[in-house]
Amino acid sequence: MRRQRNNTLADRGLLSFGGHLDVLRQMLFRIIAVAGVLAAVVFCFKEQTWRILLAPSEWDFCTYRWLEAIMQAVGIDFHFQEFHVSMIATELSSQFMTHITTACYLGLLGASPYIVYELFRFISPALYENERKYSVRVTVMVYVLFIIGVLITYFVLFPISFRFLGTYSVSPKIVSNITLDSYISTFTVLTLLMGVVFQLPVIAWFLGKMGVVTASALARYRRHAFIIIALVAAIITPPDVMTLILVTIPLYLLYEVSIRILRLQKKRRVES
Repeated sequence: MRRQRNNTLADRGLLSFGGHLDVLRQMLFRIIAVAGVLAAVVFCFKEQTWRILLAPSEWDFCTYRWLEAIMQAVGIDFHFQEFHVSMIATELSSQFMTHITTACYLGLLGASPYIVYELFRFISPALYENERKYSVRVTVMVYVLFIIGVLITYFVLFPISFRFLGTYSVSPKIVSNITLDSYISTFTVLTLLMGVVFQLPVIAWFLGKMGVVTASALARYRRHAFIIIALVAAIITPPDVMTLILVTIPLYLLYEVSIRILRLQKKRRVES
């Protein structure tokens, strides 16, 4: 009876502080349960999971085959050179612990649509109808941009970065042996950072709503923005020029998209 009453109050946005904590606790429990189940599934399918995770480290990764097909389609006979980089584990428990942590990361990533849904469901009773409409659009855009950042990292940035850094050598006498921890940590950090920095249009939209920035101001400081974006890309990426360029270009394109969004925002404000 008490739970039913709390749900009714939640629908009206009239929950007490203790009621909000109870709803929040239930929401976190559901999120942890869903993410835990997905993490367990990922952990059990070890062979398939690690085949996908280690695929960007192979010389015949799909991105390279696609680039070769594009080159051949335009009449250029181009092939990537074959390379092999050894990967090692330096501690007794490193493979097992990396397997567990990676399963948890992938479980959270797989549960991310449900997590977004639960978060929106939690805050939506406190929103007005027009705010709820914008919130749905913004939430969908945030998630889509995050997934785009993850996919770009997996198919473009990380393979090229691994190929360059893994095969770079100052002397034929020195052989590169990449540790599993280094591989996974670099992959995870780069993926998360790209997912976050791809939120630039959403951040610009919010700042435009608050009147902090305008399209004309962003357009006026394009050169400064390009330098700042290049510096940010240099910080969040491994130290090689190719990856720096591949990160800077899409981020600057997102900057231009942000200018376009602010112009549309201003136009709608004037029309209304």
